[in-house]
Amino acid sequence: MIRRLYSVLIYCAVPFAFGAVLWRGLRDRSYWQALSERFGWGRRISSAPTIWLHAVSLGEMSAAAPLVRALRSRYPGNPLVLTSGTPTGRARARGLFGEGVDVRFLPYDTPGAVARFLDRIRPRLAVIMETELWPNLYRQCERRSVPVVLANARLSAKSVARYRRLGSLARGIFSATSLIAAQTPVDAERFVAIGAPRDRTCVAGNIKFDLDIGPGVMDAGRALRSFFGSSRPVWIAGSTHAGEEALVLAAHADLPPDALLLLVPRHPDRFDAVAQLLSQSGWKFTRRSGGAAPAGEVRVVLVDSVGELAALYAAADAAFVGGSLVPIGGHNLLEPAALGVPVLTGPFTANGKEIAQMLLTRGAALQVADARELAAALRRLLSDPEERQRMGASGRQIVGSNRGSVARLLGLIEPLVDPGPRPAGAAARPSAVH
Repeated sequence: MIRRLYSVLIYCAVPFAFGAVLWRGLRDRSYWQALSERFGWGRRISSAPTIWLHAVSLGEMSAAAPLVRALRSRYPGNPLVLTSGTPTGRARARGLFGEGVDVRFLPYDTPGAVARFLDRIRPRLAVIMETELWPNLYRQCERRSVPVVLANARLSAKSVARYRRLGSLARGIFSATSLIAAQTPVDAERFVAIGAPRDRTCVAGNIKFDLDIGPGVMDAGRALRSFFGSSRPVWIAGSTHAGEEALVLAAHADLPPDALLLLVPRHPDRFDAVAQLLSQSGWKFTRRSGGAAPAGEVRVVLVDSVGELAALYAAADAAFVGGSLVPIGGHNLLEPAALGVPVLTGPFTANGKEIAQMLLTRGAALQVADARELAAALRRLLSDPEERQRMGASGRQIVGSNRGSVARLLGLIEPLVDPGPRPAGAAARPSAVH
């Protein structure tokens, strides 16, 4: 009964959700791409059954890249389908993998849309990144005997209370889940607390530690640094949100006049709004899309492009990671850390609390409470190359010593895709939560 009520509510919510997509498309036309996919329509895949991976947005898609590459290598006979919920996630998937994968939007969680979607992609396996819990989607996978792996799974304490209120609806989600591979023991226990079977819940680590930083990124970073100006201090504020840019600019105003800020808003549909903020505040700035090198009087480069954040981190002397000075929960601190760049974060780190604590405790990151503290930390770092080197080396070491989640996930996935005796030397299954 509760599932039917849920479906009725979803049907009622879809017109509003679709209306929001159309409205956002007035400012960012990428929201108008492939609108039919949101209702389960799309090309039918008539070859072999697919391996399907869902990552809701840009950050999750970037984090999933090593797993996607590993799945393509392990199961070359199965087409790979990647879904996202946002245009930036969809664009990131295309940027990473080109035409080698089928990229589309995840449909709304109505029974009809989900059935159409699964009919068209014919999945052999579903891998859902982090915490995308859609009752009708999971139920349809269960009916079609499609194994569902909730990979890199995490759950906040606040979410536990919310899912508990769903009662049998939440438990039904987990009855359809073949495996929950949690990031940490705390995450695993939280999933068990809302109804996940203990014998199908284990800890596989955080896939974000397996990020692939190739030599091309470092080369691109060096080229960008030369382009921006090798002789001036450069810092970056990556993945910033509304209300946060003003704080970042207030901190930048307290830095030496030759310091250059690379300002990277999280969402492309805010590029123009941030440009307007810069103009109204009297900043000399250029837009990255203009292609011109910043002259000496330019204090800010507004990065209104997508897909080069890693290279921009590599070009900087220090990196502030956004979503953390405003109550968003923070974004991926590991990308600049893996590049050997000192990391700065605000107090709001709920999206990666364990990672933030690890970097802070081991001296790879600094936490600041406001614009004043951000400016003070930057002044110290930009004037002390030895401290930057020490923090960067610590960050690299932390990332390197925590790799291995992708290999563990593949070991968990293989028995679900290929039931039967495991070949000699295959990875052992991580222990379930006890």
